[in-house]
Amino acid sequence: MAFQRIAVLGSTGSIGDSTLDVIARYPEYFGVFALSAFSRMDKLAAQAAATGAAVVVVPDEAAASRFRQAWQGRAALPEIRVGAQALADTAADAACDTVMAAIVGAAGLPSALAAAQAGKRVLLANKEALVAAGSLFMAAIRDSGAELLPIDSEHNAIFQCMPQRDRAQAPLAPAPGVRKLILTASGGPFRLRDPADLADITPDQACAHPNWSMGRKISVDSATMLNKGLEVIEAHWLFAMPADRIDVLIHPQSVVHSMVEYDDGSVLAQMGQPDMRTPISYGLGFPRRLDAGVSPLDLAKWGRLEFETPDLQRFPCLGLAYAALRSGQAACVALNAANEIAVAGFLEGRLPYTWIPRVIEAALEWQAGRPSVTLDRLTDVLDLDAEIRTYAGNLGLA
Repeated sequence: MAFQRIAVLGSTGSIGDSTLDVIARYPEYFGVFALSAFSRMDKLAAQAAATGAAVVVVPDEAAASRFRQAWQGRAALPEIRVGAQALADTAADAACDTVMAAIVGAAGLPSALAAAQAGKRVLLANKEALVAAGSLFMAAIRDSGAELLPIDSEHNAIFQCMPQRDRAQAPLAPAPGVRKLILTASGGPFRLRDPADLADITPDQACAHPNWSMGRKISVDSATMLNKGLEVIEAHWLFAMPADRIDVLIHPQSVVHSMVEYDDGSVLAQMGQPDMRTPISYGLGFPRRLDAGVSPLDLAKWGRLEFETPDLQRFPCLGLAYAALRSGQAACVALNAANEIAVAGFLEGRLPYTWIPRVIEAALEWQAGRPSVTLDRLTDVLDLDAEIRTYAGNLGLA
């Protein structure tokens, strides 16, 4: 296996932590070229010192100053790059072989696209690259010859259950013999809660995921199941699959990470502990499998695995995501942007939990009533994203 120099973008989050854990297990195969973070400069400095990263990327000069202060007393300072353009340039840097795209939200889109355009091995943990710019992103993968390995546990599971391949190439059509993709979802903390009792939900309650350790924004998305809706859109682009051939099942144990149904009636499922080191190690090592330090799955201990159809009354955001996918790329941009504004409002105590889908629905209706737009360039996507955010922010709800 050839040695890889890796840029971990979003290194101080949970995906970044797990990625660095796997990298540290295999110094003969992996080295850290660059790390990036938005606000946690103390942690970024500790990570850079531990990994010997040559480059760190921070959002502004104030963050750079905090990084230098946190670095005091250590060895030679790594190169500090500043700003969004520096992030994209680092993702495309010739000294880097593999990019872990783990920045949450639309902020991660330009750097993920830059990595794709530069022909890197892209380990994609950023949903927005495909939700907001799927056609652009997949075209970049195909045109540059880049490799795309999905890191979300659900898409990684589907990738593993697809027909064997030597390279992670972008498909132009559904894989032969595949009838349906089945994404599993835990159902989050409110799976059994009466929808009428959700009005007074607090941010801490929404972030108390029963199975996974995640950041607050993605934890809220899991509670609303908007994250599963975003994953449906991602699956459409990753596997060239239409919306009516992508299903969602609630599986509260989070042991079956997703499934692929074939024309002959076979259903292949990828199973394992709910630990992100498994899909991360699969992406880093592909096509070789690496020991990620994850404990074996004991099915006898679990004893029982449950599945159920999502209740769209309890999870209206899932239905909105399907509607956006069927409407087109502009609606998907609106879905994502409005959700980010609404979730931020909820986490900051300015918006009730039950208003998150209302903000999204209003933004989708507003976008549908406007003249059609072309989204042929990244600037087109970012301009539309900014317009939707302004609209959602001016609703007086978020």
